[in-house]
Amino acid sequence: MTNRKALALLLDPEKADLNVLPITSEVHPDYIFVGGSTGGDTTAFVRALKSQITNYKPQIPIVLFPGNSSQFTPEADAVLFLSLLSGNNPEYLVSQQIKSARAIYDSQIDFVPTAYILIDGGVETSTMRVTGTKPLDPKDIDLIVDTCIAAELMGKTAIYLEAGSGALNPVSPEIIKSVREHTSVTLIVGGGIRTPEAMNAAYTAGADIVVIGNHFESHPESLADFVRASSTSLSSSTSLTGSSTDEKYMRLALAEAQKALAADEIPVGCVIVSQGQIIGRGHNLTETLSDVTAHAEIQAITAAAQTLGGKYLPDATLYVTVEPCVMCAGAIGWAQISRIVYGAPDPKRGYATYSPRAFHPKATVTSGILESECRALIQEFFKSKRS
Repeated sequence: MTNRKALALLLDPEKADLNVLPITSEVHPDYIFVGGSTGGDTTAFVRALKSQITNYKPQIPIVLFPGNSSQFTPEADAVLFLSLLSGNNPEYLVSQQIKSARAIYDSQIDFVPTAYILIDGGVETSTMRVTGTKPLDPKDIDLIVDTCIAAELMGKTAIYLEAGSGALNPVSPEIIKSVREHTSVTLIVGGGIRTPEAMNAAYTAGADIVVIGNHFESHPESLADFVRASSTSLSSSTSLTGSSTDEKYMRLALAEAQKALAADEIPVGCVIVSQGQIIGRGHNLTETLSDVTAHAEIQAITAAAQTLGGKYLPDATLYVTVEPCVMCAGAIGWAQISRIVYGAPDPKRGYATYSPRAFHPKATVTSGILESECRALIQEFFKSKRS
C-alpha cells in the first residue's frame, strides 16, 4: 500500500457497466469493492473485471462486499466478512456468515471480519429493505460508538460505517471522530460522499478507507479528482488485512492524548504493552497535578510497574504520541524498556536533540506511526491557545 489514506471504488454486479469503468492504469482507486444488497453474477463479474485490470501496476485488490452468502466467489482477492451489527436480524448477524463460512475457509482467500453499521443517511436503502432492519440515528452518537466498541471487543478487525447507497447525508465527521477515538481497528466509511472535500473531511475525522459507488456511476469522469485528493491525504499505511499492531496501540495512545486535551492539558498520551497486553496507560497531567514531571510516559511507566509489581520493564514496548523529552527518555532508560514507538517528532524538546543515548543500549526505536494525527492534535491545541 502507498503511504496514505485509501480510496475504494464500489461496483455492484447488477448495475455496473465495465465498458465505462472510470479507471486506467494511471488513475485508479486503492481497492475495488464488489457487491450489492440484491444479487448479480459475482463470479462472472469479478472474472471480467480482473481481465480488464490484470496488467495495471500496482495491481488493484478486488474485495468482496457481499450482501449475502450467495455473492461469495473465490475469484476475488479478499472478502469483507460482514456482520450487520446495527440491526437485530440474526440472519445477517450470523446465519449468512455460517452459510458462507466453509466456502471462504476452503478458498483460503484473505478475509476481513467486519462490523457493518448502517447510519441513517436520509433515504431508505436496499440494505434496510432486504434485511428488515433500521439504521442507527446519527444523533445518537453514544449508541453508535458503543456498537463500534462492541464490534472491536468481538474481534472485528474493521468497522464499516455506511450511510447507504444514494444517501442524502454522509456519515458526519463528528461520528467518525468519536468512533476513531474509541476504537483502533481499520475504519471504513461510505455512502453519500460526492466531493473530494467530503472525502477529505472523512479522512481528517479518522476514516482509513472511504468507499464511493453511486457517485462514480453517474459521474465516472470525477474519479481522477478523488484519486488526486486522496493522494494528498498523508497518513500511515492503510491495510485492509487489519491495522498494524503499532497503529493499533498508537491509536490507544491517541485516545489517552484526547483525555489530556479534554482536561486542557497538552495532548500527549502513552500506553505500555507487554506480551500483547496493555500494562500501563497515561496522559499528560502536569496542570492537573501541578507537577512538571507528570508527563504521559511517567504516568504510564508508574502504572506498568504497579501492574507487574517491579520497576524494570525489559519485555515492554512503550507507545507515545510525541517524541519523549529528555526527562521521559531517562525514565524509559532506567525502566529498561526494550522498544519505544512514537508518533510525531519534537525537534525542539525531544530526546534525540539533547540526549540521543538516554534509552537502554539495547532498546530499539520506531518513529512516525500515525505521525500526522499525533502532530495535528498538538498543533490544534497550541493554535487554540494563541487565538
